[in-house]
Parts: sequence; C-alpha cells; structure tokens
Amino acid sequence: MPNHARRERLLLVDLLESVGPEAATLCKGWTTRDLAAHLVVRERRPDAAGGIMIKPLAARLDRIQGEYAAKPYEELLELIRTGPPKLSVFGIPGADEAANVVEYYIHGEDVRRAQSGWSPRVVDPEFAEELWGRLVRTAWLSGRRSPSGLVLRRPDGQTAVARKGSPVVTVTGEPAELLMFVMGRQEHADVQVEGDQEAIDKVQQAELGM
Repeated sequence: MPNHARRERLLLVDLLESVGPEAATLCKGWTTRDLAAHLVVRERRPDAAGGIMIKPLAARLDRIQGEYAAKPYEELLELIRTGPPKLSVFGIPGADEAANVVEYYIHGEDVRRAQSGWSPRVVDPEFAEELWGRLVRTAWLSGRRSPSGLVLRRPDGQTAVARKGSPVVTVTGEPAELLMFVMGRQEHADVQVEGDQEAIDKVQQAELGM
C-alpha cells in the first residue's frame, strides 16, 4: 500500500532544505523557518498544537512555535524528516497517512509556489486520485465559509459540492489544483472559475480551508 504521507513529507523537507530558512511561503507572514516550526509543533507538542483550532490556546501556540523557530533550521528539518514520535497522536499506526497527506502536499506547494520562477509539479494519476478522494470527503469542511454555493469540478465532469447555496460558483481543475483552491490558496491555484462575477469575487477573497 502506498505511503503517500511519507513521500510528501520527504518532498517537503527537500524543498525546505533547498530554499533555506528565510524563503517566502504562501502562508501569510511565515518564512520557511516558521512553516517548519509549525509542522514540528503540530506533531510533537500536542499541549500547544490545539491553538491551531482553538483561539484561547493561540497565544501559547505562538509562544512555543516561536521557541521552535529559534532552533537551528537543520534540527527542525530533521525532526520533520524522521516523522512523528510514537507517543504523538500522529504516531498511531495509520494516523500519519490519514492526517498528513493533504497537510504535506499543501505546504509543499506553499513553498514551491512562493519562489520566483517556480515550475508546476507533475502529479501522477494515482496520487491525483488519492487527493480527489480526500477532497470529496472533506470539501464540505473546507468550503463551509464560502459566501456562496461552491462546486468543485474535474475536467472529466466529476464534481464535489463544497457548499450548497445560491448563486453557485463552479471551479474546474485537476484534483491537486482544486485542493489548493478550497484550502485557501485561490490566487495560486490553476483553475477556471465560473459563475456570477460578484459571487466569484467574494469566493476568491473568502477564507476557505479547514
């Protein structure tokens, strides 16, 4: 059985290593060092990682993430490369694959697409289907803040409804690009967007994602 999470993890580490600790990312306000610190805290500091989703814990998360960001960059990369410790929730058998495929793919693109002269990554058909399956299952969550109806459509016509409503905005693209769009990287996704122009503008500016 393919271990997509492991592959995406190693590809991301290679990218982080190649561009260095102070490179830009698509994550607002974060350099590659900040992104690396986020990934380490998420997997290794559950006492702080809750701040990602729970606002009252955000200050603690920021403090601890800042402490990790101050560590040597190579140390952070090695912690990501070696994967979650056994005592981490991500260390439970199957959890890494379940929780980190999209996380590491998206953050890999956050690094890749923020660099000048970047070139598109070729996504193999098997991985494209993996991403599509995950997109279908979670589209409602990623699209819940859309200000209008939002439909994600592959070039072959398969669709996933990210949010029911009217007017409807339809976004067409390959699975990896649709995932970038619905995870809040609208400006950087290679997609076609159709619908009422006012609705399109609002969706393009919405804070989509989990």
